[in-house]
Amino acid sequence: MHPVTGSRAAVPAKGRAVPRLSTDRGRTPPRMPAARPPIRSRADAETVALLHRAARVLIEEVPRLADRIVALMKEREPAYRSPSLDAHEVWREVHDSLSNNVRSLVHPKETRESARSCAWRIGTDRAAQGFPLDALLHAYRIGCTVVWEQLLETASKEDPLGAQSLVHVAADVWNFVDEHCTLVATAYQEVERQLSWHRENRYRIIVAALLDGTARVSDFPEAEEALGLPEQGRYAVVALEDTDASSRAPHPATVGAGLRTVWHTAEGTAHAIVLLGDDGAEHLVRGLEVPPGARAGVSPAVSGLAAVNTARRLADTALRTRPAAGQAALLDERYPEALVVSCPDLGAALADRMLGPVLALESADRELLLTTLAAWLDGGGSARRAGELLFCHRNTVLNRLRRYEQLTGRCLDHPREVMELSLALSAHRLLTP
Repeated sequence: MHPVTGSRAAVPAKGRAVPRLSTDRGRTPPRMPAARPPIRSRADAETVALLHRAARVLIEEVPRLADRIVALMKEREPAYRSPSLDAHEVWREVHDSLSNNVRSLVHPKETRESARSCAWRIGTDRAAQGFPLDALLHAYRIGCTVVWEQLLETASKEDPLGAQSLVHVAADVWNFVDEHCTLVATAYQEVERQLSWHRENRYRIIVAALLDGTARVSDFPEAEEALGLPEQGRYAVVALEDTDASSRAPHPATVGAGLRTVWHTAEGTAHAIVLLGDDGAEHLVRGLEVPPGARAGVSPAVSGLAAVNTARRLADTALRTRPAAGQAALLDERYPEALVVSCPDLGAALADRMLGPVLALESADRELLLTTLAAWLDGGGSARRAGELLFCHRNTVLNRLRRYEQLTGRCLDHPREVMELSLALSAHRLLTP
């Protein structure tokens, strides 16, 4: 009574991967639920006997009915006209399903579980192939209608008047149909959930492997198929951190339109692999919207999936340069700060060497000198521009610079010592708790 769909070897829709169901990581194929208690028929014994006699005739007619049902399925349901379906296998499975279910009308107790198992298998197979569930259920309704009409026709030939009494078993037959349609749908949805979990889990594993550097060259074709990231593309990585709640993963930043982006989240930090195309990382930063309370680090552009792990480490380094909340730090613009945070012991030693006497001053004096030195460097070594930033006269700036030289024994006329001072100020800012 219940037609099945296409071949078990049917090809899925183009572009749709069909993950294999497996027991990895504790996942097991779904189990068929227990049968519902049978509904007792209200028909009298004579009507039930007539139904059984008609069904026995149909058992001999299963091949012919299979031909008719397959033809109707192809006529009324477009999914069955797909060239990916094996016509022989479609017919064979329709035949097997009909044989199981028509026999169950005659011997319900003996054949019920085999009929239910057949319906369950159909649902699981079709879900694994990506065959549409609505098309599958439509096929069941087509087959059930054909079999019910054939039952009435067969009974009428034997007993024209008695055939009218089959209306009393119609509810039993259609309850049977409903149970099997529900089985098919349940099996389909259970497998679909498992396949979805499998795809999502595999997706996360591939992204994590690219970011942590454990991906092998042989994994790149799968990564390209699953993630849509070409093996030889140009990439940057964004590292995103929630500054308000480091124990939870931040809400992903919004990346510019048109950029293929794959996110991977973990506690406190999220990473995005971004396919840049012909643009550089600067274009990515301009279109990056960092959520309030979060900050981001952006790597330089790298070539190929094999370099994504390097980009991730560089993005993490950019993030450690401590951009302001809601802002993104591009590593290409922060190499001095990146050098400091990459070797904090050396950074701390340099800060002590260049700023030790200043850091020993009282708080107000210390902050005044540190602020002046930073403004002077930001102003390109110009006392006038530093004065404008600090709202004071250039001579005041010069006096403070001379005081720094007297305290430390350094000379700000020497480019090397200016470079070391710049790094020392960055180290003090980035490494001070």
